[in-house]
Amino acid sequence: MDWARGAPLKGLRGKTVVSVAATLVANKDGDPLRDEMEGLGRAARAAAEILAQTPSDLKNRALATMAAAIRANGTAILAANRQDVATAQKRGLAPSLTDRLLLDERRLEAMANSLLEIAALPDPIGTTLARWQRPNGLDIARVRVPLGVIGIIYESRPNVTADAGGLCLKAGNACILRGGSESFLSSSAIAQALAEGLDSVGLPTAAIQLVPTADRAAVGLLLTMTDSIDVIIPRGGRSLIERVAAESRIPVIKHLDGLCHVYVDGAADPAKARAVTLNAKMRRTSVCGAAETLLVDRRSAAELLPLLVDDLLAAGCEVRGCPETQAVDARVKPATPEDWNTEYLDAILSVRVVDGVDAAIAHINHHGSHHTDSIITEDPANAETFLARVDSGIVLLNASTQFADGGEFGMGAEIGISTGKLHARGPVGAEQLTSYKYVVRGNGQVRP
Repeated sequence: MDWARGAPLKGLRGKTVVSVAATLVANKDGDPLRDEMEGLGRAARAAAEILAQTPSDLKNRALATMAAAIRANGTAILAANRQDVATAQKRGLAPSLTDRLLLDERRLEAMANSLLEIAALPDPIGTTLARWQRPNGLDIARVRVPLGVIGIIYESRPNVTADAGGLCLKAGNACILRGGSESFLSSSAIAQALAEGLDSVGLPTAAIQLVPTADRAAVGLLLTMTDSIDVIIPRGGRSLIERVAAESRIPVIKHLDGLCHVYVDGAADPAKARAVTLNAKMRRTSVCGAAETLLVDRRSAAELLPLLVDDLLAAGCEVRGCPETQAVDARVKPATPEDWNTEYLDAILSVRVVDGVDAAIAHINHHGSHHTDSIITEDPANAETFLARVDSGIVLLNASTQFADGGEFGMGAEIGISTGKLHARGPVGAEQLTSYKYVVRGNGQVRP
């Protein structure tokens, strides 16, 4: 079975990804980058046809062997990551963004475990979503099927390479991955381990391919490959998302900014408010689910605002506040209009006092990115009002915004948090990487 032993990667055997990239950049005769990208597309399309018919047990075996390969190649992956981190630090990458790039033994193990968790999930492919019979005897079923080939463009986090590859495989899709230049060596080492896992069970290594160059022109080419790619998923900063949305000729599932809010209602339990607010901001400031704005009901401001601000400052968070927040503590810096629209991804939080749940909802729907927002309250009516009217992919009651994660939702992993409203919204896991078709069974019926 040539397709299972690397035939789709013809031309890459015996070369490292870096050496291929150097060849692509150096060779200016013709357009080698376009040729290479089109080759990836053809190989992915061929692999997708195979994966659509691959039984669940074989996909799950592949995921398990991919996890084992991540562990077996851990030393090489971490060595590659150290090179990426050193380069990023030399280039002045912010500490919060360097944290997103960094891998260690714990994060490597989490990556492997995530693949095993994906394997343990039910296979979405072939599931009958609905079935009914017409008066003429036609039997009609709506059945879940793969999307096909998915192009995924992401920044910084090399673990997305494993998460995206594993989720696409579970849903019967092939994928072409384009990681950020800052994580190029890390992602390449991870992709090589995934290929080893696929190859060991006889599945095409072209099921998960990494674009073998950091050249930004590869992104532009990827967005035009309508013959071989069915969906594009960008995961990164606003500039990347805006570029993809503007240039893509392929349908896009967007993962936009994580401009997340915590609203502390006048009926909030003080202990819950303090614990959730601190965790939502400071557990890990570089993730998209980190809170960036705290809204406090004027009814509870006198009692709670000083405590919330002191907790944040004591934890090393810079607080930028409205005049009422500044009056609470001299260490609070003045918030500007720009702060209400800023995703810091750092130990910075903007704080504003508002007049109740209606004002909080209005602020969130106007300034937020429709990602994840939380209300802290013991008032059932205010809770339901907030949950119903906040226009975000994820809304929470009395819980930290840092739960905005596919793994925490029981999805094993996620490719991103979709902030759009078409096809998928919120965490994008294996089930969200599918479509459906109608299967109609008849017995000779003709339409009058």
